Amino acid sequence: MLARRIWEGRGPVVAVKWKRIGQRKFDRIIEALVHRAYDATARVEAVNGRGGDGGIDIKVTHGSKVRIFQLKYYPDGFPTTAHKGRRDSIRESFARAMEHQPWEWILVVPCTLTPWEREFVTSLAAGHKVRIAVWDRPKLDGLLATHADLEASFTRKHLFEKAKVYQLERAVLMDGARDVNARVAALGQQVDGLDAHWTLDFARQGDMVVQTLRAKHPRAHEVSPVEITLTGNGPLAPELAESVRRSLGFGLPDEVVLPRETVESLTVSGPEWLSGEHRDVTVRWQPAGKVPLAETAVEMVFLDDGQVLASYPGTLAHVGRGSVGRSLTVDMTGGSMELMTPEASGVSASLRFTFALEKLEPSAALRLIGMRQRIMNGGAFEVRTDAGVIGGGELSPNSEAARQEVAELRSYVEDLEVVQRHCEQHFPVPGEVTPTERVALRMARLLIQEHCAISPFLPWIRFHLSGEDSPILQAVLSGRPHAFQGSNRACPITVAGRQLDLGPVRLYHPRVVVDEEDGRQALAALEAGRAEGHVVTVRPEGGECFRLLRHDATPRDGWTPTPLELPGFTEPR
Repeated sequence: MLARRIWEGRGPVVAVKWKRIGQRKFDRIIEALVHRAYDATARVEAVNGRGGDGGIDIKVTHGSKVRIFQLKYYPDGFPTTAHKGRRDSIRESFARAMEHQPWEWILVVPCTLTPWEREFVTSLAAGHKVRIAVWDRPKLDGLLATHADLEASFTRKHLFEKAKVYQLERAVLMDGARDVNARVAALGQQVDGLDAHWTLDFARQGDMVVQTLRAKHPRAHEVSPVEITLTGNGPLAPELAESVRRSLGFGLPDEVVLPRETVESLTVSGPEWLSGEHRDVTVRWQPAGKVPLAETAVEMVFLDDGQVLASYPGTLAHVGRGSVGRSLTVDMTGGSMELMTPEASGVSASLRFTFALEKLEPSAALRLIGMRQRIMNGGAFEVRTDAGVIGGGELSPNSEAARQEVAELRSYVEDLEVVQRHCEQHFPVPGEVTPTERVALRMARLLIQEHCAISPFLPWIRFHLSGEDSPILQAVLSGRPHAFQGSNRACPITVAGRQLDLGPVRLYHPRVVVDEEDGRQALAALEAGRAEGHVVTVRPEGGECFRLLRHDATPRDGWTPTPLELPGFTEPR
């Protein structure tokens, strides 16, 4: 089997037989439950004498708030036609209770209410400032499961006497944990003997007993078919409906849980011992153990008129089939591709590709981004193994805006890869990059590839005078624009907290001016013969920035800067 079905009911099974215990024992159990639930925070009073109680069976007082519990032992409920008198009795009890102005009124009954019975109870609140709640059988079973010691106190003596009669002292675990092992092992043997093809694995998980149907051999589903039919309580929520479609429709290995409120009934058809209808259950199905695959190495191939445009390697992780079509999943480093192919002709296949770059170095990340771009561009594709094609289809192109977003991501990772390789510092793609880091990466890539780049981080520089005078220096210090060229032994940038040094660079701008005050002071120092070591600040004219070239680069276009071409960023000048 590719998947196993699990259905869950409340467990351990509640031993209280609500339809048989009678009014007196019902009252005692409810009183004990209310005390257990509220004793720690409120005052609980059980009123003696049902009927003359002023509409109160149990009263819970917490500060100024009063809860009134009304107990009605109606094992088969209070449907409109059959038990009109019971509804009249509930109305009368509610009316008497309202004289005490409670904050909440709670009806307690030993049956599971129908939607119409529940609607009748909640309708009583019309015209009153009161909350209304119902403790019916599912609620009581849940409370007893939570407070299991209370259930044991009402049932243990009866069970122990029965165990002695049938010489089954072990059934009440008189020898503790050793009896648990023995009873479970013995029960497992009994279950295994029920059928030649199927058995049940079982376990207690918290307040649930889980039964797992397991095939004894690979052909069990053929020689002894088991059919499971679910009847829902209305339409499923969209996300849950999609999970069901993926799992049952295409055989994808998803775990799906249908909460008990969504399931009206679960009917099992098959061997007599297994067949039957189940209600008030949570239904869960999940993948079985990983199925060994004959072929695991695959290629995702993109085609144009039958010619291969690109191919990407992966590992076949899953092959499945459901009522609607087939599915397969391919894993690759950092990503996963899922293909759902309907059996009906003319219906397009569905492909979903997910990936995460955070733990990948840029070279590996670029392969995933390239595959993503191929998928978004649309066109024909195939999933191939050495044995042949195992899946494929035709993809529709994504919007231009979506494709542009992925193109920008690729550009960023390419810049990062070039810089890491040049600086010999290799690390995973950062999850986030600041605007400053993004500009620095593009500028660094241009410099590494021997382009001239404007550095928005160099709007001015400072240099020290040697003490020697010259006409050019006099002109610059006098405030007249002049070409300037210099050098720096290092050009560091910071990415993801790491400093990456691009190495020595040359600086240039065709028109720089000196700060006016610096110029006056420098000229005076030259005239006095004290200019050596004097600091002068120069700035490119018009608010521009300096241009950079790697020191050993052969300029492609001289000092003509190459644009950064980053969408959303203003080109520096």
